[in-house]
Amino acid sequence: MKKLVIAASIIASLSSAAFAADGQVNFIGAITDDACTVVNNITNPLTVTMGTVSSKAFTAAGSTAAPTKFTIALKDCPAVMTSAKVKFDGLADSNVNSILALSQIPGVATNVGIQLTDNKNVVVPLHTASSAYPLSVGDNNLDFVARYYATAATVTAGPANAVSNFTIVYN
Repeated sequence: MKKLVIAASIIASLSSAAFAADGQVNFIGAITDDACTVVNNITNPLTVTMGTVSSKAFTAAGSTAAPTKFTIALKDCPAVMTSAKVKFDGLADSNVNSILALSQIPGVATNVGIQLTDNKNVVVPLHTASSAYPLSVGDNNLDFVARYYATAATVTAGPANAVSNFTIVYN
């Protein structure tokens, strides 16, 4: 009997430890049928040509080069959508997790990634909403800038491509 009570006590303490918590997160949101149509969707992706940049353009970690404007086009925006933010995702750089890592292909450039900024020149870290863009009924353009960002003092030459998906978050 004594062994049964001890075993039950051990099982009870282990199961209560499995349910211990330090806090809670409540996720709140909604899914809508009323949204703008994204012109640059998965089947019609946007290509941003960054150009060829000298590795000498990067003078230190944190230096940037080749800022290139790109626009996410929205059409048929309904009146109920008054503003939108954009969240970019993709593989984060292993040195600076707020920027996009380069695609791992043979000979890829090293110590560099791609940083995004919004139309207010505010850095948009991966997985984080941009500043809000006001929307009007009909067509809208959401302007951004992509630029190479050095993650170390020395950047090596090679292909410097990356891929990001994005999500429009309506307010």
